[in-house]
Amino acid sequence: MLKILVRLYLILLVTYGAASYLVPEALLRVFDERYNRFSLELMNGPLKLAQRTFAETPPERWPALLEGLNADLAPVSLELLWPDDARLTLVERQALATGAPRVRLDDYGAIGVAIAPLRGGQVLWVSIPDAPMDIALTYWAMNALIGAALLICLYVWLRPHWRDLERLRRTAARLGKGHLDERTAISPRSDIGEVARAFDDMAQELEALIVQQRDLLNAVSHELRTPLSRLEFGLALLQADPLPAATHRQLEQLVRHVRELDALVNELLSFARLQSSQQPPERLTLELEAFLDSVLADFAEEQERRGVEVHLAFADAPARVELAPRLTARALQNLLGNALRYCQREVWVTVRRDGEELLIAVEDDGEGIPQAERERVFEPFYRLDRSRDRATGGFGLGLAISRRAVENQGGRLSLNTGMRGGARFEIRLPLVPREGLA
Repeated sequence: MLKILVRLYLILLVTYGAASYLVPEALLRVFDERYNRFSLELMNGPLKLAQRTFAETPPERWPALLEGLNADLAPVSLELLWPDDARLTLVERQALATGAPRVRLDDYGAIGVAIAPLRGGQVLWVSIPDAPMDIALTYWAMNALIGAALLICLYVWLRPHWRDLERLRRTAARLGKGHLDERTAISPRSDIGEVARAFDDMAQELEALIVQQRDLLNAVSHELRTPLSRLEFGLALLQADPLPAATHRQLEQLVRHVRELDALVNELLSFARLQSSQQPPERLTLELEAFLDSVLADFAEEQERRGVEVHLAFADAPARVELAPRLTARALQNLLGNALRYCQREVWVTVRRDGEELLIAVEDDGEGIPQAERERVFEPFYRLDRSRDRATGGFGLGLAISRRAVENQGGRLSLNTGMRGGARFEIRLPLVPREGLA
């Protein structure tokens, strides 16, 4: 709110200052003749009185008369000039030659100088001084008070708008975190009431669509598991019968396809559960090294089969941490599975404390992931071209599940280029639990 208030206030101040200077200047230029005529009318009486006084006084006594008038009329000052004085303009000289007085206007149309011809060819120069400093300060104080009044009015006008906009922002943020029942609850009388109502209607429709999609996904996934289990059991019974070798090979291929479908259903259910989770995950205090060893142990057989070496390094890592073990393990398993699948010979797992976060980095020495693909690989069902084959690539849900599992704990999962040329996935988890995670 402060930033918007300052910006609007500066715009108002600049506009007010520019208008205070430019508008009077423009009006004076447009009505210059009328201002001059009116000013001459104001000064006509005093100038005629001064001309008559000088006309009734002999010229040799004019210096004494001028001194007396200056004393009586101070701070107004009077001078006697000759027509060729440099302070007189050509227009003024021409007017004075015809016997007509002239005036000069200062800022805002105030009279600055009055000029009148005298007997003998001399000119009476009457200077009206500027306002003293305290009067000028009063003018600036008046402008400052006007600026303060503008600021107060602007704040009073902006505060309810900002309150409603902030409520709209919080509602959007909670909707983004999966709280689909969140609404703005902004009064229809608000200036953004129409926007808030449209937003709430959109949120209602979005909630309905996501709930329908989630229910459909869950229903389809659960309903698929039963026939898949029956199909796998039937194929196992067929394999137990004496059949030709070619038939056995075909049955084994069918079993692999059924298990692949079953794995896909499990991934879909996992993804759906993570997407629909609105409750903070259960966090436990664990021995960090023992926890990571248990996760790595699941890949011991694959390491040995592929001849891959996994390096686990603790660099300034806390001995005990509080985290959601199930979600963290799932995220790490997906990242380690990808690293073992695409590495050449080695995989590195680095764990350390980074400020108020726990950093777990999984890096391999494979080909890496192109810069343009680094965000897309976290999208559900997206797979790189080189992993379209089921022998090397998965279903495209692993990284999406990993990111969601990390974000449900208030953490972040990012992808960078590793020092060894391969992909480097970084999990950052808050060491201090954040409230309202979902």
